Amino acid sequence: MKCNVGKTEQIIRISAGVGILFLGISFKNWWGLIGLAPILTGATRYCPANTVLGIDNCKKAW
Repeated sequence: MKCNVGKTEQIIRISAGVGILFLGISFKNWWGLIGLAPILTGATRYCPANTVLGIDNCKKAW
């Protein structure tokens, strides 16, 4: 898997995922599990949706 999630986007994804997860826990709702998707894509720095859309936010080493 090629990196296609940049550092800033990674931080935003993980933060949003944790927030969604905690909201799901606090409201005792299964929808909070949706927060796992941005956490996983942020942690692995790979997003299948970015690949399909042709988005690549990783900085290239010259």
